Amino acid sequence: MEHWNSTLGSGFILMGILNDSGSPELLCATITVLYMLALTSNGLLLLVITVDSRLHVPMYFLLRQLSLMDLLFTSVVTPKAVMDFLLNENTISFVGCALQMFLALMLGGAEDLLLAFMAYDRYVAICHPLNYMVFMRPKVCWFMVATAWVLASISAFVYTVYTMHYPFCMSRKIRHLLCEIPPLLKLACADTSRYELFVYVMSVTFLMPPLFTIISSYALILCTVFRVPSSEGKQKALVTCSSHLMVVGMFYGAATFMYVLPSSLHSPKQDNIISLFYTVVTPALNPLIYSLRNKDVMRALKRVLGKYML
Repeated sequence: MEHWNSTLGSGFILMGILNDSGSPELLCATITVLYMLALTSNGLLLLVITVDSRLHVPMYFLLRQLSLMDLLFTSVVTPKAVMDFLLNENTISFVGCALQMFLALMLGGAEDLLLAFMAYDRYVAICHPLNYMVFMRPKVCWFMVATAWVLASISAFVYTVYTMHYPFCMSRKIRHLLCEIPPLLKLACADTSRYELFVYVMSVTFLMPPLFTIISSYALILCTVFRVPSSEGKQKALVTCSSHLMVVGMFYGAATFMYVLPSSLHSPKQDNIISLFYTVVTPALNPLIYSLRNKDVMRALKRVLGKYML
């Protein structure tokens, strides 16, 4: 089969979800609204946690990192998808595709690890409250955050370099919302079966330990919470943990579908819907889930808005 020089050519064509939609204008407007909601809500959460000294505790330090990751993740994908549709220009250069893949993988991987650290934080806070500030002292928190960013960056770099080294066929159309490994490998003119197996094994390896940590942490938390005599303390713990579990469910559900399920169970339309979910919908919902159900955050938001509006 004839190859095309992807490094010197015009790059790829991102077909995306908007071109295949029955009502592309309505979907574009919905995506734009969700993106603006993600920018506003994550931006406000970052501002509130940074400005209000009462939220300068490990739990909100980690939550601030989650908001930053969500803000960056959706900004890597959504503005280009919307502008491509409005300008009827769906091309992306080879370097641009590689950069988008690297950033998406890095931010997704970092969030994967961060959610596990957040679960550990809640476990220590509820099961070992007297030792909380010892186990979650500032150096430990910074180490957690640095570990998430560094490991995710290394992993994303390796995946991106190896994926983009393949020769690609004459078809430059990526039937996906963004440059990701599964849809790109479908364009490769070489045997990618071993690499696909490697991606599958590494995805399971990267996803399962954090997920196991989260499940174990919340199992221990539930055992502790049900022994708490105070109904108010029990309710506060359950509300905090349920918010986190909702975010975990959305993230791991999408990641498992995209990278763990066999490619034979995928279709371009399903992949586009899942990618839309974790690049647009989840970043918009995460801060709402955490803030609307958290009285401390809502009180801090009122204080900060009152301070800056007066």
